[in-house]
Formats: sequence, C-alpha cells, structure tokens
Amino acid sequence: MLIVESLKKKFQLEETEVRAVDGVSFEVAAGEVYGLLGPNGAGKTTTLRMILGLVKPDAGYAEVSGYRTRTDPSAVKSRLGFVSASDGVYPWLSVREMLLYFADLYGVEPTEAASRCEQLSELMGIKPLLDRRAGSLSTGQRQRVILVRGLIHDPPVMLLDEPTRGLDVVGVQTIFEYIKNLRELGKAVVVCTHRLDEAERLCDRFGLLHQGTMHRTGTLQELRQQSGHDHLVEMFVELLGS
Repeated sequence: MLIVESLKKKFQLEETEVRAVDGVSFEVAAGEVYGLLGPNGAGKTTTLRMILGLVKPDAGYAEVSGYRTRTDPSAVKSRLGFVSASDGVYPWLSVREMLLYFADLYGVEPTEAASRCEQLSELMGIKPLLDRRAGSLSTGQRQRVILVRGLIHDPPVMLLDEPTRGLDVVGVQTIFEYIKNLRELGKAVVVCTHRLDEAERLCDRFGLLHQGTMHRTGTLQELRQQSGHDHLVEMFVELLGS
C-alpha cells in the first residue's frame, strides 16, 4: 500500500550541510500501523513531508497504490490522508461546510461527500456538531473534526504526525480509538511520534530513526531480539548513546 524507498534530503544551514534524511526505506501494508519513531530532529517530519510531496527529495521516492511521487505527485497526494497536532479549522465555517469543502478539494462527488460526512461523523461522535461554527468548538471537539477531515476522501494511506501532542488523557484515547478504526477499515497507517510508550500500544511494526538514518525496523518482538532490550525507550537510550 505504501512503499518508501531510499529517501534522502539534505539542507544547507549557513556553512553547514545537514542530512535530515539519509536513505530511509520502509513499507506499510493495508490494515497495518507502522510507527516511525525517533527523538526531535531525527528526520520524522521531513520524511512525512517528502511522502506528502511538500518537500522534494534529493533521492528516492514514495509510492502509494502504484503511484510514485516522482512521476505522479498529484495521484499520490489524492491517496493520502494527513493528521497533525498543529492542524487547525476554519473558524467561520460550520463543521459540515468545512468537511464538504475539503471533500470538494479532493474531487469527491457531492452526493458521496455528504454520505461520507454523515458516516464519519457518526463514527467519531461529532454528528451533533455538524451545523456548529468550527471556531466555537472545544479542543477535544476540534480534534475529532480534524480526524474526520483526514478521512473525508477515503484515502488508502493515513499519515499521523505527533497526533497526541498536547492532548489530555481523553484526547489520547480518542486517537487510539481512531487508529483502531483505521486498522479495521484496512488503511495503511504511519504514526510519527517520539512518545515511545504510546507507540508500543498502537503499532504493529516500528522503524527507529536517529539523525536521519533508519537504525532498526521490525515488530516489537523482533526489535527485542535485535537489541536485547524489552522496551523502545531502552532501545533509544542505547541508540542515542552510541
């Protein structure tokens, strides 16, 4: 469903060249949750931006359902959903208007868009909010609307960048339920986070990024065998010290 092959990206900062991402590769199957993990500055967000087509890679490519960023970036973007902790809402639109607006941007037919809006609103518990102005929503309500917005065009691949950052316990549980629903819908999901305890609960497989390089990849059991440690935190402490 999602193939990331040998992505590389460097940036020039004054007189210093920084390799933000250096040959990162991984695959995510339908119905699988993949944790792209690492400390701040590991290259996680730059990798996501290259997959999304927001940053042009120096080398490598991302492929979604057979479409590659190098040859057909628009087709790739239309097959991706994206949710970030920094996402906002259009305050003067109603929730329904905003969701239908985004569906239209992705070329979803109006009848299909209205149907998806109703189904997803029921799934995420925001149906009573559909005709409220988005700017009047609480933080938790806004979060649920953003989660629905990421799925409004029914993408096969979902990318979540630090989805639990700044959330309380209830908000974090909402994210967990959302990811469970994505798995059940057969989406390929990438969760980009540095919250390793949460990742252990959420993800089927993991990629451990440090200084732009993928150092380990596999299931939690495989990583335990490779590293000799039981938990992701211990694996990263060793990685950071090496």
